[in-house]
Order: sequence, then structure tokens, then C-alpha cells
Amino acid sequence: MAYLAPIHRPSSVRHAIKLSFLAPGSEDLILAKANRLEIWAPNPQQPDLLSLQHSKTLYGKVTLFHKLRPAASQTDHLFVGTDRYHYFTLSWDAERKELHTEKSYVDIAEKAARDSQTGDRIHIDPSGRFVSLECHEGVVNILPIAHAGKGKRKAADNEIGELQDPVPVRIPELFARSTCFVHKRHGGTRLANPEFAVLWEDSTSKVRLIVRELEFQPSLRPKDEPPTAELEKARDAQGEIELGASHLIPLPPPMYGLLVIGETRISYVDEWNYQVTHTQPLDSATVFVAWCAVDEQRYVLADDYGTLYLLFVQQNSSGEYSGHAIDALGETSRASTLVYLEAGRIFVGSHQGDSQIIQIKEGGLDIIQTFPNIAPILDFTVMDMGNRSVDAVVNEFSSGQARIVTGSGAYKDGSLRSVRSGVGLEDVGSIGAMGAPVTGIFGLRSSGKSQYADTLLVSLVASTRVFRFEADGEVEEVEAFGGLEMGEATLYAGNLPSGRFVQVTSSTVLLADAGESMVSGSWQPPSRSSITAVAAEDDKVLVSLGGAVLVVLDLAGGGVNVQAQRDFPGSEQVSCIALSKSVPGTCIAGFWQDSKVAFLSLSDLQPIATTTVADEADGLAVPRSLLIAKILPDAPPTLFVGLADGNVVTYLIESAQRPFTARKGIVLGTQQPNFALLPRGDGVLQNVFATCEHPSLIYGSEGRVVYSAVTAETAQSICSFDCEAYPGAIAIASADGEVTLAVVDEERTTHVQTLVVKEMVRRIAYSAELNAFGLGTIRRTLEKGVEVVSSRFRLVDEVAFQELHSFGLKEDELVESCMRCQLDDGSGTGETAERFVVGTAFLDDDATAGDASGVKGQVRGRLLVFEVTEERKLKIVTELSLRGACRCLGMCAGRIVAALIKTVVIYAFEYQTPSTPFLVKKAAYRTATAPIDLAVTGTTIAVTDLMKSVSLLQYTPGRAGAPDSLGEIARHFETLWGTAVANVAENTYLASDAEGNLVVLQHDINGYSDEDKRRLRPVSEMLLGEMVNRIRPISVQPSPNALVIPRAFLATVEGGVYVFCLIAPGHQDTLMRLQTLLAERVVSPGLVPFNKWRGFRSQVRDAGEEGPTRFVDGELVERFLDAALEVQEEVAGELGRSVEEVRGWVEALRRIH
Repeated sequence: MAYLAPIHRPSSVRHAIKLSFLAPGSEDLILAKANRLEIWAPNPQQPDLLSLQHSKTLYGKVTLFHKLRPAASQTDHLFVGTDRYHYFTLSWDAERKELHTEKSYVDIAEKAARDSQTGDRIHIDPSGRFVSLECHEGVVNILPIAHAGKGKRKAADNEIGELQDPVPVRIPELFARSTCFVHKRHGGTRLANPEFAVLWEDSTSKVRLIVRELEFQPSLRPKDEPPTAELEKARDAQGEIELGASHLIPLPPPMYGLLVIGETRISYVDEWNYQVTHTQPLDSATVFVAWCAVDEQRYVLADDYGTLYLLFVQQNSSGEYSGHAIDALGETSRASTLVYLEAGRIFVGSHQGDSQIIQIKEGGLDIIQTFPNIAPILDFTVMDMGNRSVDAVVNEFSSGQARIVTGSGAYKDGSLRSVRSGVGLEDVGSIGAMGAPVTGIFGLRSSGKSQYADTLLVSLVASTRVFRFEADGEVEEVEAFGGLEMGEATLYAGNLPSGRFVQVTSSTVLLADAGESMVSGSWQPPSRSSITAVAAEDDKVLVSLGGAVLVVLDLAGGGVNVQAQRDFPGSEQVSCIALSKSVPGTCIAGFWQDSKVAFLSLSDLQPIATTTVADEADGLAVPRSLLIAKILPDAPPTLFVGLADGNVVTYLIESAQRPFTARKGIVLGTQQPNFALLPRGDGVLQNVFATCEHPSLIYGSEGRVVYSAVTAETAQSICSFDCEAYPGAIAIASADGEVTLAVVDEERTTHVQTLVVKEMVRRIAYSAELNAFGLGTIRRTLEKGVEVVSSRFRLVDEVAFQELHSFGLKEDELVESCMRCQLDDGSGTGETAERFVVGTAFLDDDATAGDASGVKGQVRGRLLVFEVTEERKLKIVTELSLRGACRCLGMCAGRIVAALIKTVVIYAFEYQTPSTPFLVKKAAYRTATAPIDLAVTGTTIAVTDLMKSVSLLQYTPGRAGAPDSLGEIARHFETLWGTAVANVAENTYLASDAEGNLVVLQHDINGYSDEDKRRLRPVSEMLLGEMVNRIRPISVQPSPNALVIPRAFLATVEGGVYVFCLIAPGHQDTLMRLQTLLAERVVSPGLVPFNKWRGFRSQVRDAGEEGPTRFVDGELVERFLDAALEVQEEVAGELGRSVEEVRGWVEALRRIH
């Protein structure tokens, strides 16, 4: 029994449209991201930018968009087509602020027809009478649009502009590259029949253009017989059309005719004889992929390499076509769709990179808004920042400690993306730029009687500024405040329990009375000493003088008194200090030497307990920041130690004598994290804000410590600022000196950080031992009209993502697979060492180099083994030439498993001498067609095949001189175009196919017969609707009462990341029934049934009527929380449970991701 929930929803944009949807006269942009609609509208504060207004999940992956305007509607309607061959129309209900179905789904699937190989298309003829819909090869569905008419054929007013039933029309042109309706001249009042142009490729690969006349005959008896439509009358275009022609652009009146867009030239086809004329070559060859109209004469084109062009159509004095010119505008992401907005702004929707809004300007373009996109995810790995061992149990994704690092994008849009659970910050106010770097920020109460903070003290490099906040949020800067020193940087400022202020600078400690501009006490360090660090709690202040002296100051009386002082020798200098009322009578100090942290007595500063925080001798593992916080309600306080290398080590403080228990570590960056304490609303527990390269909010949830990413990448300093105007706010000072106020979102979301690579990251391997990633990348460039492809293997740091070294492959050689593994180090002691193994393939089989024997054309790939030297450089250890491309790699019983083009081969890594390792073939197995992915468990190898689903192979090492063997022990006997496979439980495998299905297969090793044991039995099936590229199994320690147990992460071509779980035995029936009850009550746009969407579907079998089999869709189940109370009560009643109990279940499921 399986459960699936989204971590990161699909972000690829393949379809977009501009229309007046939300209100009459509005200009809205609707995007399709797989099966999700997003509605964007101009931002009121920044009209040139768009903001998200609404998003909605559809039961089907969007393949078509168009707009319609019925006569009775003041806004446009949206026509939507899906991959299930359904279409429906939607409008916006302004009162309820949700989508409304105008026409429920219509199924136009034809089982006898083949899917369109060039994509689905939709057009509306220029006269507005017909819609053409192309979903199958050789079939054009004609949808009449109701118009006024006359006599008996007259449509009712409320029907004008509505779509009527489709009429399928067959045409002989199968492989259509582009189609369009042609603008026609009309004589008199009678409208001419529409003409439909088809750019197609015949059986000899010759590209031709044909124009067909649409003849439509409405039915005289609509209830008895349907209308008819024909596309029989046709004329072929005269003249040569280039082989690379890909798009048709119909020109409006008074120009008329067509433009044929090709790879090397653009041609004009006139409207009279359809003669190809005015052919103009391009400056350089390219492949155009999308276009949009700016106006009647200007068109924007996008090519496959991310370049935008402006095409200008020239007119003569009578307005007819006279020529055209094309100029390059600049580079963007590789476009999948283009939409002209207004005022020279164009939306570039991309599948291979970030979508963008660009502004055309003289001489080029500017990118003014970016929509992040992590599609397509070609590969990914799971990096557990809280657990550094290779085979350890992975922290749950929602803990923020597990980070999914994806190889996203294609070619120049390629990037690494870090996907992590986190919380957002909502800006509520801005003070502005300080004009200098901010070194610290502190919130104060101007009066001891005040409940809220009303004063913000900002420390700069050489001065201090103070801002006063009124109850209504008005801010005023004051020149003087309570006698505090304004001419120096402030190291610390705060309120004492009595309400007085304390300010610490490098030269003095000042004590001032609230409401009076006078100093009541002060203390200065001895001459030639300065204060470098400070910690304060209640009426105690601990200062460090250059790390050599610690002084405890008591502020309980009317002045500043020295309570204790201790000098430290040169071998024991202090690096950081902290105080906390959670451990009274003690302070904490970190030391430069030996990575030591000690609890000291406040009475004499002598050590009470000491520990070394570093696991191993590392010069960078120096404690640089300390903090004690009460994170969990039923647990002791937690000590946070921030190290200079970016690690954070935590301890539970059971007592002052036992302060270092339950040690844990997590990586937050490469530089020291600084901590800020943030009180929680209950006044007892606290949160911790860590500022570093990857800012994190650390808090307690359900008995665990959660590290959530925070959208404050530029934060330098932070403090709690609970003022009356902005309750619960925090003040943030950024790296550029800007100070803002923000509120932390309560709901956790997924956060994505990007590292631009500019190459396609095809494969990723992560080594926790080497603290590095191995990346297989591919670069594609266009040089003088010739496409050049190169590939290399790169070593990248795990935190900074900086390239450490790279190894270039041979000409026409591409990375196909890579992995990290432990191989014999050659010492003869049986010890192993960390290695990267890379499998490659050659592009041109006929042109490849010869193998070791000199036989040309035999080498189809290579197997490369790399070590990483002490200087963190890649060094090739050995290589092996292969006669097939190496598609994927794995490790089985210490041997390398390589899936070649038709076989699975076991290689042993052996040594002739301690310095000359080599690879030896030990066993092989020939697959049905071609292996696509491997999953190794012990000595069992699961292989997903290109066409024949999953088979299990058993590897048996040879004994007593017998050879090793590799043979099939079980198979899934069904046609499945596999893409990925993973072991998710004992004898249980999760497989995906190219049609977007997920199948859970079980191997019954205790079957009654041998036939039962040889059969992989499907136990769960569901259509995800997105092709999965990679499945990574995980091992998570579940809580005792967990409803589901996470077992794997999935990444898709559309940019979706999902968590796959197995449902605990006691909850399987309950969750299945809950899904069924919600499916009956949750209405989707277009009124498409849930079962039709999630039912398994392939070219061989369609389970759309039955729905998913023993598979629970987490997205649907979680919609229980958004349902009306009546629906919740009805569903809970059917389950025999209370609403609160069911809501608790669903909230627990949501917290998994």
C-alpha cells in the first residue's frame, strides 16, 4: 500500500496565454505547469511585474490553451486541453474567487489513431466560426462556434460564442510540423470557407505545404444526425520549402499570405497561388522553437539556443507584403512558449530553464522578472546535512536537515538546485539603507513599564544610530538616547530587569536610566585593552578583552562592579562567549586551541566541564559563536556551537556538571554561523536564527529540532523586535546595509537555491566522506552554424558548490552515468578508499577511436575510475573501453555493476601491482531490449528495461574455481517503458515508466510454485502524470504512531519532487476509504473524475474507470483540511471518526513534507 505527496510541485512552463480573465478589461497571464494552473496579474505596486493571484490543480496534464469570448460574457473564457484527450472551458467566479466550469470535459480520444508526434495544436479561424483541435495524427477535430445565424439555425443569445460538439475530420497528412488558418479576403456579405494550411513531412522526408478548404455543413436535424465537415479541397504550395521548415505564421490583412520559418531561411507564401516567394536567408542557421506576435508587422521568434529575434514584416504603399527583416534581440532561457504582454514586455515560458519577463529596448532586451524552474530534473541526490555517514538513517525532509540537490535545466540553462524545507519571511516594514555596513542590531524598550520594544539600535562600523517606533508604526531617528555612546560601534545593547539600559562598545560599558539622558554607571577596560566580545543575561555582563582576559560585571546595584576576572595564557585564548539563565551561575567559553568549549563558574571563571567539539583534527573547527536556547518543551536546554567551517554542533545540557550530552552536528555553510535568540509566543520556548550562507530558523516541533531554510540569504544581523505596530516581528540587517522588519511565516514551504552551471548537469554523485559532488555535465554551443557538444566530469564542493577540478572527456564522448563507491585501495590489507566511477558513451559510433587492439569502431563507451587526491583533484585510476554505452552503474558485493546498451555486466576491481589497478569482467546477463536503471540490494539487482519493465537478477560469486554467475530470478510480465526503479522495502520495488505511471512490484520469495516465485506482482499502481527520471531510496526512522513511512524521493521531467511512502499496516484501509470519499466530493475544474486522472494508463492498458490501485494520492487527501466543514463532517462520519481525529491524521501527513 503506497502513499505519494508532493515536496516541490512542477515548475516547468510549456503553455501560457494572456487574456482578460479575472475581471473585465484585466490583463492576466495564465500558466500551465504540468497539471496545475497559475493565474498571474500585474502587481499594483510594480505594474511591470506580475504577482500570483490563484493556483489550482487539474485532473490532467495541460497540452492546449486558448481563449474564447462568448457573447454573454464580459470576460474571456479559458479553453483547456489535457493529455487524456479531454477538453473543457473555464471562467472566473469573481464572487467566490475560484474557477468555474463553463463546459465540462469532452473526451475526443480515438483508440485507433496514433498520438500526434509533433504536439497538440489548437487554432481559431479568423472569422471566429470554427476551432480546430489536433491531438492525433491525420485527424483534425472541428468545433463549430455558435453564431447568430438566421431562421431556424439562429442561436440563442446566451449560446453565441459557445463551443458545439466536435466533428472529426481525417486528412492524409500524418507528420504535421505546423498548421494554421489562413486569412482570406471576403467578397460581399458572404464569408468564404476557412482555409487550413498544413506544413508536413512526407514519407520521403520532404517538407511540403498544403492548404485545405474547410467545408462545414450544419445539421438540419441536430437531435438525429450530427453536422459534417470536410477538408477535401486542397492546393499544394508551389516552390521549394527547406527541409528545416518548422513554423507557419499567418499574416493578417492587408498583407495576407504566410511566412514559413526555417532553419536557414524565411519564405513568404502568397495568398493567391500559394507560391513560395521572397525567400531570404538567415545570417546564421538556427532552430526556431516558438513565436508570438507583437503587432501586425512585428513578431518575436525564439530559437533552441536561447536567442530571441525580432522579425519585422515590411509593407508597400498599399499595405501588402513587400519583404521582411530579422534582428537578434539578446539571450534568454530556452523558450517553450512566448506571450506578448504590453509595452514591449514579453513572457518567455521555459521548460529547460527559468521562465522570464523581458523588456525589449533599443539594441537589446532586459530581464525584469524571473520565475524559478527546476525542470527538467535529470538526476538528483539526497544530502543529509545532519548526518555525515554514508549509510546512516536519513533525517526527514521536513526537518530541514535533508537537502535534495538536483541537476536541473538543459545545456546553457543547466544548474544545480538545492531543495530544502523552510519558512518564508514576510516584509512588514523597511527603515532603509544605513549607508555603511551594519555590525549589529538590537531591540530596546524605552521604558521599564513598556510591554513592547519601541527602540531599534543599529550599530555601524564607526557609529551607532537609534530609531524610535510609535504605536502606529511611524519611525523617527533620534540623535541621542539615554546617554548612550553614539560615536562608536555597539557590541551589545539591551534592557536590564529594572528597565535600565546597558550598552557595550569596544572601549566602555555604559549603564543608563530609562527616560533620563544620563549615565548611572560605567566601566572601562585597562589601558591598551579593548572589548572584543560580550554576552549578557539579566544583570550580569561577561566581556572578553582580546580573547586573553574574561571579566564578569555585576549591574545589580546602581553601578558597574567587577565580580570576577581571569587572565588566560597564550595557549588558551578565548574565541567566543555566552551567558544563559538556563544554566545559572555559569558562562560558556569557546577556545581557539583544540576546538575546546568549557562551562566556567561565574564566581571565579574556573572550568566546570570541558569538551572538544571537533570530530577530528581540523584547523577550521574552531568554535566562533555560542548560544543556549530552550527548544523542546520536555527536554533540557540546548547548547549551539557554531564552528568556523560552517558546521553547527549541539549538546543537551542536563546540568552544569553534565552539559555535553547527545551530541549532534549539521552543516549550514562554509563560514561561521552567528546565532540570534528569538522568543516564541508562549514565553517559555525559544527559536534560534542562524545567519550564514544558508540562513536557518531552528525550532522545536513534535519532539524534534527542525532546521528550516529561511528566505533571508543576505542577512548579516538579526534581533527580535516585538513592537506594538508589528507584533512578533524581527529586525534584519542585510549585507548591503538595509534594515527591514519582517514576520516569520508559520507554514513551512519548500525553498530552492540555485547555482548556475551553464552546462547540463546530467548525472550527480555525492560523497559524504569527500565532502564533494561528482557532476557529469554536457555543454552545447553553436559555432558558425555548427552545433558543438562536449562533456566533462567535475568535482564540486558540497557546501559552496565551487568547482574543485574537472576532467574533460574525448571528442564526441558524453557522460552517461556516475556513482561514488568504496573500492580496494591496493594496500593489500583489504582496506577500501572512496572512488568515483563514470560511464560514458560516444555520439558517433562510426567515428570513434579504436580500442586497445587498434580495431576502429569497436569502442562505444568507457568506464573510468577516479580517485580524489589530497589536493582535492581528480586523478584517473584506471579505464576500460566498452563495446556499448554505459547507461547506469551500481555496486554489488564489492563489484561494479554496469548496464551497457544490451547487457548488464559485473566487473571486479583488481590490482596487478599496488599501483596498477584494472577492471575484470566476471559475469554478464543480456536484457530484453536495453537496461535503463539499476537498483542493487545485497546480491539482487533490479533492472528496469526500455520496454519490458523490471527484472530481478541474482549475482553469485564463484567458489572453488567456478566462475561468477548472473541470472534472472524474477520478472514483471507486462510491457512497461521503464525510466527508473528503486528498492523501497524488503522484496518490494518502485518502478516508473515513460507514460507517467508508478508501479509497486513485490517479489513473493515464498510463493507456492516456481512460477509464483518468478513473477513480480503489482501491488499498487497510479498515474502520476509526469515522467520520473530518478528514484532515490531513503531510510527514515519513523515515529511509533506514524501513518506512513517515507521510503524514496522521486524527481520528474516537469520539475516535480515527490516523497513516496509505505502506509503503516493499521492505516491502509482508513486512508484508502478517505481517498475514495474525498474523490467523490472534491470537484475538479472541468468536472473530470479523479479515477480517470489517477488510473493507470499505458498504450496497452487503461484503468481510467477503476482509478488508482492501492495507491493514495497525498495531494487529494490533504485537501480535507481545505474542505468546507460540512464536507469534513460528512467524510469523518462515513469513516466512523471525529472531524478532529481525521484532521489530526491529515495534518500529520502534511508534516511529512
